[in-house]
Order: sequence, then C-alpha cells, then structure tokens
Amino acid sequence: MKKRILPIAALLLTAAGTYAQTEVTVGIMRGKDYGVTYILPKTEIELTVEVTKHTYTPGEFNKYAERYLRLSNLLPEPRVYWTLDKVETSVIGVPDKEKVYFVKLKDKTVAPLMELTRDGIVRSINMPYSGEEAARPETAKEPESQPLPDPRTFLTEEILMAGSSAKMAELVAKEIYNIRESKNVLLRGEADNMPTDGAQLKIMLDNLTMQENAMYEMFSGRTVKEPQTFKIHITPKEMKNEVAFRFSKRLGIVDNNDLSGEPAYISISDLKTVNLPPSEEDGKKIEGVAYNVPGRARVTVSYNQQKLFDGEVPVSQFGSTEYLAPVLFNKTSTTKVLFDTATGGLLKVDRGE
Repeated sequence: MKKRILPIAALLLTAAGTYAQTEVTVGIMRGKDYGVTYILPKTEIELTVEVTKHTYTPGEFNKYAERYLRLSNLLPEPRVYWTLDKVETSVIGVPDKEKVYFVKLKDKTVAPLMELTRDGIVRSINMPYSGEEAARPETAKEPESQPLPDPRTFLTEEILMAGSSAKMAELVAKEIYNIRESKNVLLRGEADNMPTDGAQLKIMLDNLTMQENAMYEMFSGRTVKEPQTFKIHITPKEMKNEVAFRFSKRLGIVDNNDLSGEPAYISISDLKTVNLPPSEEDGKKIEGVAYNVPGRARVTVSYNQQKLFDGEVPVSQFGSTEYLAPVLFNKTSTTKVLFDTATGGLLKVDRGE
C-alpha cells in the first residue's frame, strides 16, 4: 500500500462495495492495519476587526477657508488618526491534538469515502468531494476611491497671475461659486447650450463636480482613507473582561501589552448546554466514527463601555465526544455524513439502503 497526498490534502478512500475484500486506493497504514487517520477540531473564536487610517493634509488656502467658504474648525497642521469601524465575531476550527482517531478498514466491510481538510479535520463521509479549499476565492477588496486631479489644472490665468495667496484664494472661491451656479442652471434646464440627452447631462455634471471638489480641497484639505482588517484568534475558556486587543486612535491596533491603546475586553461563559458524560476508561476500545457535540458559549466584546458583540456561539471544548455506530457503514447501507469543520459537530446524516 502506497501513501499519497493529494494537492489539496484531502484523503479519499474508495471501495468495491460488491466485493467481500475492501480495496483501499489511498490511505494511511498504522502497523499492520490499513485505514485513515483523522482529527476532530477544537473551536477558536475569531475576531475580525476593521479599522481605517486617516491621513489629513491641510489645504493650500486653509487660513482663508472661513473668510471665503465659511469653513470653520479646520486643522492647520497635518494629522494621522485611526477609527475603529466594525468588529465581527465567528468561530473557526483548528486541529485538536488530543482527538486524533484511526478508521481501520476491515475485511468484509465497505470502506467509506472520507474527505479531510488540509489540517486533517474530517469534513464528510460518503459524500461527493466538495473541493471547497481548492476553489476558495480570494477575499474581495473594496475598490479604492480615485484621488482628485491636481486643482491647479483647472485654475484660470487670472487666478495663477494673482499677486498674493489671499487674492488667489478669493478668485478660487469665486470659481467654486461659479461652478455651483453652472450646475444649478443645467439642472433647471436654463443653460444656453443644454445637453441633448441624460447621459450627456450626467457627464457634464460629473466633470463640474470633479472640478468643484478639487478646488474645494484647496481650502478644506484632503483626507486619504486606508481601511485595514485584523484577525484575532482567542481559544475559548471561562473568562471575564480579558483584553482581546488594544486600539489607539493615534496608532491603530497595537499589542495587548502596549498601554498606548485602549483595551477591548472579551468575556466568555460556558452555558452548559451539554451534559458531559463520565470520562472514558483508559484503554477502552472505541468503536465507530467520533464526532463532537459542541456546547454553547456566551461571548461579549466591549470597547469604551460599549458592546461591540453580545451573542452565543458553538464551542466544541464546552461539549462532548460521541461516536457513530459502525453498523451505519456496513455493506447493506451507505450513510452520508457532513461535519462542521469549525466544531466537529454533525450537520447532516443521511442513510440510504
């Protein structure tokens, strides 16, 4: 029997169901036994933290903004600051080294078709290969907003020849008001040369808006936004107000021991939804395919005394381990099983004769 690892790291077993002898084409040998080694997952809580870096650059005519455009409270100096936008909570599965099992393929039995993840976590039995990991799409990125063009390309000769920055600012402000008036005339249908259709009108209005915004930034300044996403993994256990991450308005996400950031706290409590059975005796023979019966946990994430998340999630560590009877996989039936790879729990069991 040769060992083989598929490119996507799924172990597939096939059998000739009409024969007494089980034929194994891909498998793992343990001693003199042939079969498949698989792992049940333990649950980790994954926090997806979305933040944005804002880089502000004051406009060329910053000090004239209130005089000509009635813009007040503008910052006169460059500034970089961060905002905490959103926190999402989900669960993922990682291999549990304490729950490694071996499915022995015996004579006069039908070898099941098993699919495992890259990490060896069981995904399904006797179901068509999903190919989920091979076809996993890349995370879609939001299109970045195009920066406005250089406003000086729209300035007239009169503006460029102005003798002082104050005069230049006054003329640029007048140009902004002229553009706004032109847009209003077009929208009212009172322009001397009105566009022939709606598409042409939209193009004209878009161009005027682009010029207006570019020159407006000469007063208001420009803020460039850079969104970033951080993944934070937490192994569930009973905890109360432990630091999940720290966020600084000046630096963004920082280390948990960096006191420059304000802490976001996480609390996890076992809801004890599963009655745990007595522990198995050492050396007791295990029959059947193992699976998890996950418990549930209450998870609360808070920042600055505001709750970012408060809800229940499934957690395998707060549950128990059970076994599917071997009779489900004999020659007279084909049992299809789908597992939750985040918790190791059963999602679906179909038995066909």
